[in-house]
Amino acid sequence: MPAFRQVGEKQLPNPVLCMAWSPKRDLIALANTTGELLLHRLANFQRVWILPPNEYTGKEITAIAWRPDGKILAFSLGDTKQVVLCDVEKAEILHVFPVETAASCMHWMEVLEESSALSSFYTSEDESKLFLPKLPTLPKSYSTTSRIFSEEKSDEILNLLGEVRLNILVLGGGDGFLELYAYGMYKIATLAGVPGTCRSLSLSSDLKSLSVITDVPHSAGKAEICYIQLDTGLLSDCLPEVTRMARKFTHISTLLQYLRLSLTCMCEAWEDILMQMDLRLTKFVQEKNTSTQVQDEFLELLLWGQSSPELQALLMNQLTVKGLKKLGQSIESSYSSIQKLVISHLQSGSEALLYHLSEVQGMSLWKQKFQPLGLDAAAIEDAITAVGSFSLKANELLQVIDKSMKNFKAFFRWLYVAMLRMCEEHVPPELNKMTQKDISFVADFLSEHFSENEELFDRKGKYFNVERVGQYLKDEDDDLVSPPNTSGNQWVKFLQESTHLKASPLLFPSYPQKSLHFVKRMMESVIESCLRKPAEVIGKSVKQAVCLPLYMAQSSDKAPRLFELPSLWNDKKANMHYIVFCMPEVSPCKLYLLRRATDPHRHVPNGLMAVDLSNVLSHRMDGDGGEGGSAAGVRPDCAYGCLDARFYDDETLTVVLRVPEDESKGRVLAQLPLGAALRSDAHFNWDPALRLDLQGGAIPCQGLVLENQWRDLENMKAQFVAVNGIRKVACVLSANLRHVRVYEMDVEDEEDEEGAESQNASADQEDLETSMAVQGQEMAVQEAEQAEAGPEAADSGVGALERSAEEHLESEESLELS
Repeated sequence: MPAFRQVGEKQLPNPVLCMAWSPKRDLIALANTTGELLLHRLANFQRVWILPPNEYTGKEITAIAWRPDGKILAFSLGDTKQVVLCDVEKAEILHVFPVETAASCMHWMEVLEESSALSSFYTSEDESKLFLPKLPTLPKSYSTTSRIFSEEKSDEILNLLGEVRLNILVLGGGDGFLELYAYGMYKIATLAGVPGTCRSLSLSSDLKSLSVITDVPHSAGKAEICYIQLDTGLLSDCLPEVTRMARKFTHISTLLQYLRLSLTCMCEAWEDILMQMDLRLTKFVQEKNTSTQVQDEFLELLLWGQSSPELQALLMNQLTVKGLKKLGQSIESSYSSIQKLVISHLQSGSEALLYHLSEVQGMSLWKQKFQPLGLDAAAIEDAITAVGSFSLKANELLQVIDKSMKNFKAFFRWLYVAMLRMCEEHVPPELNKMTQKDISFVADFLSEHFSENEELFDRKGKYFNVERVGQYLKDEDDDLVSPPNTSGNQWVKFLQESTHLKASPLLFPSYPQKSLHFVKRMMESVIESCLRKPAEVIGKSVKQAVCLPLYMAQSSDKAPRLFELPSLWNDKKANMHYIVFCMPEVSPCKLYLLRRATDPHRHVPNGLMAVDLSNVLSHRMDGDGGEGGSAAGVRPDCAYGCLDARFYDDETLTVVLRVPEDESKGRVLAQLPLGAALRSDAHFNWDPALRLDLQGGAIPCQGLVLENQWRDLENMKAQFVAVNGIRKVACVLSANLRHVRVYEMDVEDEEDEEGAESQNASADQEDLETSMAVQGQEMAVQEAEQAEAGPEAADSGVGALERSAEEHLESEESLELS
């Protein structure tokens, strides 16, 4: 029996750019050239969901990375320079943040180190839940069609933190771009001074160092591949403090997004129909021939029950009784919805934001612990003040809404009766009663809101501002058209007359001339400035410990960068960085292994080793095929070279082999044990003045012969591989980036338990499959409608269009192999 069991094969319609296995489930994520993100499960390589490209986020996926718990998938976009966090279970985008440079590679790691300080922090993490109520879910009735987010996702957004244990997303790009994001959201470090473009990253689980493979351009279309180790000792030394700070700042980032979505809901609850009264009155002023003011004409109607022909035409022909009733209902419904959102969402979110910022302020005052990380008490105080101002502005909006609802209700009730009388229709008795107090109330409303304003017409194209709520929701820098009248407010008068309270830091500034959107943007700017300082301080503490030029490579855009060697691996038990690479121009049949301790100050004696692949399969082959699964394409006299290599575990490499410079020979998928190489005492004297490929002949080399841990890849021009040693799976990709095969590894030891193994392999993803069932059913229905009737179509779930595309791709593959 072959060493590895094939469980799926598929011809894809679009070339694959990135692929990565989930760390927790038998799921693999693929990104293709059209900008689609696809999720497939191991069994039969069945597609779980597809996330199409979006104009708001971007269409050019450059890298993907799984969060260590397997619940969030991050991908970077080159055309819009953004990073997106996607919910794996629901295929929904939860968070998007911009980056200065498009990310060319990503790595998401989880800290494994335990300490007493961290343990106490883990147990006390939920203290905020004792003091803060749970934030309400944003209403599903409002959906942001023009943006990527929908409000029903607010629960998932607030749960983006995941586990309490610190995890860090590392981004790398061109021009030395390197950034670290705690929990994938909060930037804790911006690194500088790394030459070239990042091709691969690996942050050690003990946070002591970051390994980077860079591509430094040279002349003649070549690039120098370098290995750089960065000392991130500050993160390791202050791990409890970094975890606590990152946790709090990520809470703050999620709350800011919650407030943004709440404000979006409020803007959608406000309707354009509310502007109808202002526009009708402006048109009335422009068309009427009389010199009387609109305010006077309405007052005459209120006092004498008579109106000019022009006003009567406005009311009966343009506004109409039915239109007035609809306008009144729209205002009441819209204002009520906005009012509820302010009370339940804006104010609750602001209170939670104040709570977490106050805790961060307390941390900043513990200078012995947190000052080295860049926490600035003054900047945090400014952020608290900005949140207070936002809360005041939200409260001011509540007062405006409350007053407007009372005014409009009285005004529309009177105007509705007046228009019924003009029509000589019956007036209901319950509406016909109007006290002197009601008349005075309507008169005050008319005198305040119905006066013509020439300056307003120049700014907004209208003379009136009857509707006062919409101005607070405008995302503009202009002052409010009609700011609240505070002349009779005793508290405002007291503050203005008080010398000591006027500039007191205990009182939040109110900005009475600005809109809610303006104050929200100001608050976000101050908080982001506050959050940015630790990233700058931590970034400056990171120093370059090692820079090793490895070899020259031909610059080529044919293969995706993420598939190219070198490949990085972090041995968490031994605290080692492993770098595996090939130098085909120097030794086409050798694979090189470079080892560095995660502690830059710790020396590794056998730091560099070469593995000779020349005779790796020789003794297991004969002309008829051997025990290891050889076939006609694999010959015993072949000297194999490595096309791709990925770490399966700490002592095993999964490799794709071929005969160099001979495309007619078959490809082989193999498991290379590295135990002997890792335990070797051979020493290599590296000359730092020379590039490694110029002294490759002196590198200690070990021969290797495989037993049965290999398999011939028949009828496939394999080129790349992605593996997950925890789940014991591998995915092989062809050179044309469209043909994939999926394998279960290490199955020969459990031959008698294949059925049980299959059940165990899928047991941990039952919850995920349940949550994805609806999407899978919808996809199956769509494909079934297109498929031909028959058992094969029913079993595969592939529609007629997809099968025809696969047949075309298979013919291309056959031509390529021939």
